[in-house]
Amino acid sequence: MNCEGEKARHLTTLLEWSPDSIFHLLKLACDMKKGASANCIERELEHKTLALIFEKSSMRTRVSFEVAMTQLGGASIYLSKSDVNLGEREPVKDGARVLARYVDVVAARVYEHNTVEELAEHSSVPVINALSDRFHPCQALADMLTVWERLGDEKAGIAYVGDANNVARSLAVICAKLGYQFRIASPQGYSFEDEFMGLVLPVARENGSEIVCLTSPLDAAEGADVLYTDTWISMGQEREEELRKNAFSSYRIDSRLQEVASARHIVMHCLPAYRGEEITEEALEGKHSAVFDQAENRLHAQKALLKTLAG
Repeated sequence: MNCEGEKARHLTTLLEWSPDSIFHLLKLACDMKKGASANCIERELEHKTLALIFEKSSMRTRVSFEVAMTQLGGASIYLSKSDVNLGEREPVKDGARVLARYVDVVAARVYEHNTVEELAEHSSVPVINALSDRFHPCQALADMLTVWERLGDEKAGIAYVGDANNVARSLAVICAKLGYQFRIASPQGYSFEDEFMGLVLPVARENGSEIVCLTSPLDAAEGADVLYTDTWISMGQEREEELRKNAFSSYRIDSRLQEVASARHIVMHCLPAYRGEEITEEALEGKHSAVFDQAENRLHAQKALLKTLAG
């Protein structure tokens, strides 16, 4: 992990990135998005190749990374679990060192966070965490880009309702880094672990942020500028479906929460969404929804990330 203030070589958690580095990456993403809408051609990554290691499938992550690399003049190679099978067919450190001889940057969507950390440790080219069981930093970058677009870059209050999963952790980290207020409402037993709070709270205090864990969705949503949720059951948790549906049955974005949020609030969801569970149809499709702008911003945030790390 890089020291604060140094240029990060990899993106595994966002904890290794300084606030200034995150701020400048988001500004770059804004500029690149404006350039894309004006049909400006960028070829910064011409003749460079991105390896996409996917232990878990995903439409948004794969398409956004492949399109990002194409728009920057580069190429990408998709590697499924059956193609690579890191940690089983061969040690992760061996795969990392071999890939670095072929490609210029690696994005890995994996089950266990240790896999992406080991890739980064042994790779001589940049490694990006495209999702692990612990963190989803690329989603958090797109989320904050969306908040900036809709609300400006003044400090907004963000309320997350539901499971304290990889998306919630990365959103809390970026809020802590940039000085945003973050409240999460989860059922008992599904909130942030003490280990994670031990990592994020010192960062929050240093940057004038506040990370608050609650059990009441209404308390979290009170006056919030952003209402955010995610699925109750992530990939790999299917055996817990009945237990989780019972635990999270009242943890959804609906009219109750929207009524107590700020008048300018936006609704966010990282998708795929299960209407009627963690979010209502009306909230997802209503005038406050930023969900599909948020999905688009995966592309622009990742273009800025690829340019920053591999350009």
